[in-house]
Amino acid sequence: MTKTMDRSNALSLLQSSGQYVLELEAISRHFGALVALADINLSVKAGERLAVLGSNGAGKTTLFNAITGDFAPTAGRVRLFGEDVTELPPYERVRRGLRRTYQISLLFDNLSVRDSLYLACRGVSRGRFSLRRAKPDDAMMAAAENLAAAVHLDNVRDDNVGTLSHGQQRQLEIALALAGAPRLILFDEPAAGLSPGERSELIEILQALPPHIAYIIIEHDMDVALRVVERVTMMHNGRIFKEGTPEQIENDPEVQELYLGGGHE
Repeated sequence: MTKTMDRSNALSLLQSSGQYVLELEAISRHFGALVALADINLSVKAGERLAVLGSNGAGKTTLFNAITGDFAPTAGRVRLFGEDVTELPPYERVRRGLRRTYQISLLFDNLSVRDSLYLACRGVSRGRFSLRRAKPDDAMMAAAENLAAAVHLDNVRDDNVGTLSHGQQRQLEIALALAGAPRLILFDEPAAGLSPGERSELIEILQALPPHIAYIIIEHDMDVALRVVERVTMMHNGRIFKEGTPEQIENDPEVQELYLGGGHE
């Protein structure tokens, strides 16, 4: 109860400033004759958690690509933290506090968990090009240790990534996204392939993230998505179909018919 109240109070303070970490203005993306995104208007406030849901082909991942700069929008504007970044490359958006995970794990199997996190911390630090070996009291190594603990991997921090279970690798991806004080994280189906126990752990990790971090989650597992966000945007055929609270979306007849098969309890 205390954690919930602390999260709520911190979120109220963050959002009272009116600052948006993300603003999408009439974003469209065409691939030849295919319209993947059509006139998307979306905003996320500081510390807010949003789920973007929809069936395969709805345009969710293309939306993420437009936000990160992997695919420039055909039309429209992307603003991060009040700055127009529509023309900026992905690495510049990362430097401004944007992070992302992917549907398919992109990890170095032969590195340990600790070394993977250390490199992630170094990669977004001012000393990222230094060739000096890390010392025992290196601040980046301490940051790596803290990240391992935050995603419940401190007991396997010396294990090679390739020996981790699928769920643990998903947890590591979240830790990598947390490196370097991000302000907005895009989670692309983090619950994909997880067991019921691993999904419960994922929910716990996401709910415990620092309140100043906003995130958007794409997720097919509605039971996960609706428990870790305050707001939901439903997409269909590249357009925004419905918006509301998790309870409103879950109980909406059109949503149940189109996405939940009418039988979701």
